[in-house]
Amino acid sequence: MADTPKLTALGKIFIFLFIAACIGMAAYRFGGASWFQSKTASTGTSGGGGGGGLFGSGASAEIGIAYGTEKERWLQWAAAEFAKTNEGKNIKINMIPMGSLEGARAVLANDQRITAWSPASSIYKDVFLEEWKVKHGDENPIAKEDQLALSPMVFVMWKERYDAFVQKYKTLSFATISQALQEKSGWESIAQKPEWGFFKFGHTHPNQSSSGLMTLILAAYSYDKKTNHLQLSDIVDGGFQDFLQKMERGVTGMSNSTGNMMREMVLKGPSSFDVLFVYESVTIDYLKNAEGRWGQIHVSYPEYNAWNENPYYILNVPWSSKEQRAAADAFLAFLLSERVQKESLVHGFRPANSNVAIKFADSPFVKYANYGVQVDLQKMCEPPKAEVVNNLLASWQRSQGDR
Repeated sequence: MADTPKLTALGKIFIFLFIAACIGMAAYRFGGASWFQSKTASTGTSGGGGGGGLFGSGASAEIGIAYGTEKERWLQWAAAEFAKTNEGKNIKINMIPMGSLEGARAVLANDQRITAWSPASSIYKDVFLEEWKVKHGDENPIAKEDQLALSPMVFVMWKERYDAFVQKYKTLSFATISQALQEKSGWESIAQKPEWGFFKFGHTHPNQSSSGLMTLILAAYSYDKKTNHLQLSDIVDGGFQDFLQKMERGVTGMSNSTGNMMREMVLKGPSSFDVLFVYESVTIDYLKNAEGRWGQIHVSYPEYNAWNENPYYILNVPWSSKEQRAAADAFLAFLLSERVQKESLVHGFRPANSNVAIKFADSPFVKYANYGVQVDLQKMCEPPKAEVVNNLLASWQRSQGDR
């Protein structure tokens, strides 16, 4: 009888690898791809050559960031640059442009595309948290937050029309804009310019965009001539209600996006808007484009102003995984790095990273000073409480009537 064949060392290795592969495939099939990815993420191993990313080259994370379009140019550039880094090359970022309040409501409606939410301002945060609590209980839906860049509000107006406006009204403010909107013959009464048509003032939709909501808040602060403690009694005051209704009934446009509204002003010129109330950053970003098409524009700061901090909220919601939150955090760290913060300055933002200067020769805050751009601001208002914000929005809605 012949001897039983014996396995060689190579054969034993082959059988071991075959059994290990079978076990791995079974785990993948019955435990899910997420189990496999989490293991490779925690160990740093991968299934093939290359490597170095946050999750290893054998795994990836896909995240969605709902952002206000005022940051579009900067964030799109930053996402492309992040993809070139070791941390970013295995993370897919889906940029989702949304009005700031639109983004909040999308999260409240369980929009599972959204891993991080970056509105223009934190003014709606308290309302968002209260509404989340009503729908989902006490667990905080924000895992981590930080500020990306700051921007106050400004009036932006065609220079020729600004000069004519202040010749009659002396200053550009919510009060004088309201007066101009009441002029039945428009620019004919304001500056003997009937060819300019009616006076056209625009801001974004307060129920969809932070800049529109900020318009109402600063109009209220301006009316009461104070910088803090805006109360319900201030909102329901008959004088303020009359002032708000007269101003808001004359508003033109009301896009859901500050960036889109500024783009329309630049593309269509004075036929679209005489003056907009928008973020300083958006104005600076489009300033030279406007001059090249329709002439110079002028930037004017309201006496009572507020900071838009462009917060970045990493969401702790049922549809986001630990890996996705880690990816969103990695992108946040990249956004706050000095190189990326310096790029935000190019787009008119005041960097949140205090190591980045804003007063130097090529800074837009120096270069565009003759357009009215300024660094130092005095009367900065605090965000009102959620109940004030909700009642202000309800008051505005009533002011619209059948619009």
